[in-house]
Amino acid sequence: MNSVDYDAVVVGAGAGGIYAVHKLTQEGLRVIAFEGAPEVGGVWYHNRYPGARVDIESYFYCFPDEELYPRWSWKERYPAQPEILAYLNFAADSWGVRPHIRFSTWVTGAQWEPAAHRYRVTTSSGESVTGRYLIMASGQLSKARTPAFPGLADYRGRWVQTSHWPTDHVETAGKRIAVIGTGSSGVQAVPALARDAENVTVFQRTANYSVPAQNGPLDQQKYADLAGRVAEMREAILHHPTGSDIPLGAGPAGSFTPEEQQALLRERWARGGHTMNAVFSDQGTDIHANTLVADFVRQHVLDTVRDPVTADILTPRSYPIGSRRLCVDTGYYEAFNQSNVDLIDVKADPIERITPHGIRTRDHDLEFDLIVFALGFSAFTGALDEANIRNEFGERPTDRWARGPRTLLGLMTRGFPNLFLLTGPGSPSVLANMILDNVQHVDFVADLLRHMGERGRTKVEPEETAQDEWTAHVAEAASSLLRLNVENYMVHVNRDDGSRVFMPYVAGLDRYVAECDKVAADDFAGFAFS
Repeated sequence: MNSVDYDAVVVGAGAGGIYAVHKLTQEGLRVIAFEGAPEVGGVWYHNRYPGARVDIESYFYCFPDEELYPRWSWKERYPAQPEILAYLNFAADSWGVRPHIRFSTWVTGAQWEPAAHRYRVTTSSGESVTGRYLIMASGQLSKARTPAFPGLADYRGRWVQTSHWPTDHVETAGKRIAVIGTGSSGVQAVPALARDAENVTVFQRTANYSVPAQNGPLDQQKYADLAGRVAEMREAILHHPTGSDIPLGAGPAGSFTPEEQQALLRERWARGGHTMNAVFSDQGTDIHANTLVADFVRQHVLDTVRDPVTADILTPRSYPIGSRRLCVDTGYYEAFNQSNVDLIDVKADPIERITPHGIRTRDHDLEFDLIVFALGFSAFTGALDEANIRNEFGERPTDRWARGPRTLLGLMTRGFPNLFLLTGPGSPSVLANMILDNVQHVDFVADLLRHMGERGRTKVEPEETAQDEWTAHVAEAASSLLRLNVENYMVHVNRDDGSRVFMPYVAGLDRYVAECDKVAADDFAGFAFS
């Protein structure tokens, strides 16, 4: 088995991996990256299902790079998967990162060697390399949940997952299609599939809040203006809680008259997207403010869906709006007015098994040509565990997270030296613009590694006190959230006592960047070097 030494090993070639290879090679480091897919793109390579689209505006869902930004032209305000994948290929080619990436290669293990201050990384191709630093750019929503329905092995039709949509043609025209799951992927896929399918039957467990993207052609004048001042734009979005320019909460709901409240709701609805998460500054913490927004969205469902029974099933009532990820759609509720779209409430009529010809519920036995599973991901820990990273004691990082993740800045975890977790738990992560998250994290890591190189240091990990303090700070920031008490992928629940840990850093990207800047200015206080 051949062994080659590198300064840094990067896992993943999505937006974070592409930028990490670019930045670190610019810093003069010897870098290799491993990517399981045959091409760059990460989640945007795999999530190629019909209707797949980002929910951050394209002005900001890109690298804030003064060379790249003016050379690319987006077509839509919220670009679809093919356009995003084309952009990531454009960035990879412009930066010349492909020679550093081993494609169709999964990392199967990464063992810390304490005497050498290196990781020995093994891969599915049989390759073995060592790297001083291991940088996980594998994403927080990349390890798909596997369908576990009885009878699936006997199904004679085709089944696919939105999270790993096949690269070959999936025939949908004229087909009888089942869609299981109504999270973000499901609500995007349903209207797209319904355009040419014979029938689409949606299996819903929980009615989720979904709001319109209000998508349309990109404002080219705005883009051109931003392209002329990329550095200024970058600073502005780094100091915005979400890494974009969406308006923040206008103030506590109670400070407005009922007429003003409704006017604000209509204004944010017309703008579209995640602006509905920030109509009022207290809607995430005060149930009365939250209910104002939730009722507005519920009324939209009831006004849009013509069949009252279907509208009632689709109306979300079981949790406050924004306490699970808000879905952003294009024509989701309108699709249920089509004669070829049906809805089954699996709480009232549960799925019993997959049959050779389709799906049997308690009350129905239905035939399908295609089953689409939109089941989501093993968030935050799935891809990390799959890489099989071990410290000198044989532990995985998540072995120390039995009661919730423990990190410093969401970037490192004690006991695993030289391991960097891009957009990890304890950082803004999935609550902000993920491309910008990755850029900010990689830039911080590059500064940290330069700091180490200048001082002859070869090992770094969080100090225990600093990690404890950051973990407590992350928890305190989330302590008043309504969503802390709602089952969702961002909340870790300790089953013994019911205590809950909100995994991302909810105080905002702006506050997070300020904390990182403070740490860097203080010679990376909180990190232990040797």
